[in-house]
Amino acid sequence: MKLLLRLLVTAALVLLLSNLLTGVHVASFGTAVIVAVVLGLLNIFIKPILVLLTLPVTIVTLGLFLLVINALMILACTKIVGGFAVDSFLTALIFSVILSVLQSITYKILGDDK
Repeated sequence: MKLLLRLLVTAALVLLLSNLLTGVHVASFGTAVIVAVVLGLLNIFIKPILVLLTLPVTIVTLGLFLLVINALMILACTKIVGGFAVDSFLTALIFSVILSVLQSITYKILGDDK
């Protein structure tokens, strides 16, 4: 049940951010749910590999390179999911940071934090 709640919260936040940010486009709530699922899968399977491969760069930048990896996950999601588009890398970076902050706040309010 927690997984379903997290999925719906993420989908709602993706849809909200697509309305607030000019460079993010989501076709419908169904597309936002698919984006939430794909982002979750990318974060589970691909992101740890990228973090491990870029560990020296991450250490040198004191962890700020992880923001770049998050933006790359968003851009990879745009290639996978039809109906979801992000115009530029900078937009993906801003989108990923705001999405992460809003997810943390929402999960804390709902009592569903990790």
